[in-house]
Amino acid sequence: PGTMPLSRHTGQLPEANWTLGLREMTEPWKGALGCFGVAVFFAMTIGIISWQARRRGALLLRALPAGRTVAVIAVGSVPAAEPPPPRDHCWHDGGTFCYAWEEDAELRLSLEPAPAPGTECYGVRWTPLRPDVVLKDCFSMANISWYGGASVGAQRWPLNGAHSPAQPFVSGDLSKNPTGYGPVLERYFLGSTGVTVTVAPEVPLLLSLESDSHFCLETPAGRAAVPLRYRLCLSPDVATAQRHLSPPRRSPLWRYQGPASSAARLRRGLRSLARRLKRHRLQEGVLALGEHCTAVLAAVEDLPSERGKRQDPARASDPARAWDPALVDPLQVSLTLSPYTSISSPLFLRSLRDGTVESSWLSLQLRSGGCSVPLLTTWKGQLCARLNVTSEAALGWYLARARHLRQALGAAFVAFEGAEGNAFLEQDLQPPPELAGDSYTTALAVALATLGNATVISAGARSSHLPLWVRMSPLRADWSHAGLKGLIPSVLHCSLLGYNFFIPEAVGGSLASDSPGDPELYVRWLQIVTFLPVMAFSTPPWLCCDPWVVNLTRQCIRRHQDFVVPFLLKYSQEWLHLGHPIFRPAWWLSPTDPAAFTIEDEFLIGDEVLVAPITEKGQTWRDIYLPGEGLQWMDTSSARVFDGGTILRNYSATLAEVPVFVK
Repeated sequence: PGTMPLSRHTGQLPEANWTLGLREMTEPWKGALGCFGVAVFFAMTIGIISWQARRRGALLLRALPAGRTVAVIAVGSVPAAEPPPPRDHCWHDGGTFCYAWEEDAELRLSLEPAPAPGTECYGVRWTPLRPDVVLKDCFSMANISWYGGASVGAQRWPLNGAHSPAQPFVSGDLSKNPTGYGPVLERYFLGSTGVTVTVAPEVPLLLSLESDSHFCLETPAGRAAVPLRYRLCLSPDVATAQRHLSPPRRSPLWRYQGPASSAARLRRGLRSLARRLKRHRLQEGVLALGEHCTAVLAAVEDLPSERGKRQDPARASDPARAWDPALVDPLQVSLTLSPYTSISSPLFLRSLRDGTVESSWLSLQLRSGGCSVPLLTTWKGQLCARLNVTSEAALGWYLARARHLRQALGAAFVAFEGAEGNAFLEQDLQPPPELAGDSYTTALAVALATLGNATVISAGARSSHLPLWVRMSPLRADWSHAGLKGLIPSVLHCSLLGYNFFIPEAVGGSLASDSPGDPELYVRWLQIVTFLPVMAFSTPPWLCCDPWVVNLTRQCIRRHQDFVVPFLLKYSQEWLHLGHPIFRPAWWLSPTDPAAFTIEDEFLIGDEVLVAPITEKGQTWRDIYLPGEGLQWMDTSSARVFDGGTILRNYSATLAEVPVFVK
């Protein structure tokens, strides 16, 4: 609650005309719906929930008055038979009904506070009546496009095209587990029919995706009486359903990939990159240092927070050793840290010596003797311990170290990797209750938010309300959905879930592919990130492309600063006050047009800018959907004006062009 607009509680129940249970709605309703083979549970002013007993039991949610089906939920572990009458202990209040399939499961349906007029919300709670009953609700994708949920390796928009076996709904590192879920996820699903599904945060949850068929929510096997609980909300259309920080950073981000075997080589490499950027008139921005480079500079600084003693003034002033931010001026520097430390590091060894392992690092309680041992995991090829985010003492010294590092090295920004994942579940261990699911990611994000709005985190889970930047998953340097085609779906996914301020994948992609160094791919990628919150680079344009691409890069950076940033500032205020995403799908302005539900290669900035780039290799034209019947759109290049609610066929877009329209 609080992360998505539809989960904001008003505290009041809307007026609704309830028909109380099957006792008072037998023949009339059954006669009207008899051809569907359903038994009606209850009807409200907007929706009607019923049970279909054919082959496999299913809940049907229909919109009144026409009876349009907006969600079909196939139910596992419950017989496909008509339910018994509602149980007396909860049906009498007119707001809750209970149905029990003897020895299998109990279903409790309730009316819940709605976030806005014209929307109704229903609580759904399944409780197993036997330990071996696995609760599983599968939401059909037939004639419904679904959005939200989890990021995946080859991101799709909508989710219908994605596939994933049943696995814990926990953020993960896609480079380590390509078939798992990515770093940005929320227990929120949005259907094109105007229905939303929000799963309670305390429910242990597995999610599976079956391409173009359904997605399923289920509870883990082997746990006694763990309910499956979620909230269904029904609105008139998909845009209405979804509607219910700090300013973006304006500078491009240049990731340093040069030599870093020593502090001296690192300084020379950074100075060389800064000079090259200045020579090409690209000197404004941020040099982003990875975790290894950050560690090299931290070691040189002899930080008192790590050594426990004051820095030697003579040593600090030694130009051969000390880091001076003026070396890269006017560029700024970004550092990278993680919650991991090697078991051979002085930090970990000191915690062993001081007896603070359990309070400093995630630990396993041993059954015999009541003692604990650190939970070790692998991070970047090393055996490591992970910060204990449930310990105030551990978080205290960790944040103090980050602040000191930022100040000592003159860094403008600090990025934190390794926030995703559950170290216990990755080793098939039962996590403690306070670290269930994505609680680690959420707790770390809450702590890092105290460092200020120049902080970047590698994952987001129930933290979209915090003033943090979220870094997107790396993408392949190719044209597939794991590469360029996945960039816009990832943008829409993040923004839909409330993560509007993100660091996109670097221009050209950072993961190896079969065809590296493709100048056309670099240019088309550059054209997309021009319209995102940050322009990130890992390969400078002069290393991959002809000189005209360097000029194009300079033009794109200027366009980002002069044209895009003012819109981002404007719509960041709308997001703060109304919860509307900054980057919007085409259906935002055409919420009832089925053609808009599956468009994954266009996006809107607010309601005013439509970006329709090329994502197919070799193409210099494309079809463009202009949303919003009754609106008009002007091409920013030609000043030609077109009507909304239409499709422009074979619209020209040479390699140096990206179609952009303003309302």
